[in-house]
Amino acid sequence: MTRVLVTGATGYVGSRLVQRLVASEAYQVSVLVRPTSDLTRLGKAREAVQILPTEGDVSSLTQAMKEARPEAVVHLASLYLSQHTPADVGPLVDSNVRFGACLLEAMVQAGVTRLLNTGTAWETMDGPPDYRPACLYAATKRAFDALLCFYEDAYDLRSLTLKLYDTYGPDDWRPKLFSLLKRSVASGESIPFSPGEQLLDLTHVDDLTDAFERGIRSLCSADAPRHRELHVGSGKGRSLKEIVSLFESVGGVKANLQWGARPYRDREVMRAVADPSEARTVLGWEARIDLREGIRAAFFQETDR
Repeated sequence: MTRVLVTGATGYVGSRLVQRLVASEAYQVSVLVRPTSDLTRLGKAREAVQILPTEGDVSSLTQAMKEARPEAVVHLASLYLSQHTPADVGPLVDSNVRFGACLLEAMVQAGVTRLLNTGTAWETMDGPPDYRPACLYAATKRAFDALLCFYEDAYDLRSLTLKLYDTYGPDDWRPKLFSLLKRSVASGESIPFSPGEQLLDLTHVDDLTDAFERGIRSLCSADAPRHRELHVGSGKGRSLKEIVSLFESVGGVKANLQWGARPYRDREVMRAVADPSEARTVLGWEARIDLREGIRAAFFQETDR
């Protein structure tokens, strides 16, 4: 069995990944958690994983690394904010830069040399390859990437970074698009929206965790990549309006949305659509779940029975 250590395991994508790895019975999974982490999000997988509490400093992270002895670390922990206030600067840097630096140092101290990292499409708001972060969150993700470059060069680490776009799936507690739509449909609440012309690339969480599992296998192979970045998405862009219309069509419902009632956000990303060709070449990965069927299975399966 391949030993894997996961950060951010109680987030939506992280918890789904842990459940997938445990279900495959091919991995021995350890998870780094804070004292405040909600372990119920791991579901039944909680009983099958090694829980390693940490304060996020080098000492406790090194101890956890030595205890878990992972062949690969999957780094999903982050603080995501699309916009920030002055009070958010410290927490963003602490979570996305300082913690990551401590994690890398702990890997070195424990002799762990493989990292599967998570990036964001928002690092290139005009589209890759030109770096132009859409928000401070995206800038902190790129700052960690600079630290990763140093650790790779100085200590012969190998890494693979998956750049994520928009994600969705069942049992998603995050306050994202489909959560808003479900709320509006259920309550009749009127929700102000932007004009809705921005293009999004939605990837089902099961496709995404498949990419992560393939990334783990790639890193643990004899020809593990060195600082490779792959964009993980369907490659199919749809406007926000088109996605809402599809949701309503699949469910036979109508959300009470006020299009254009609020302006686009400052530094709104108007086109976030992946080019997954490298992910296909390197990992043999592509998104397989059609958006229509993914929406049906995630949000309307019970009403179809």
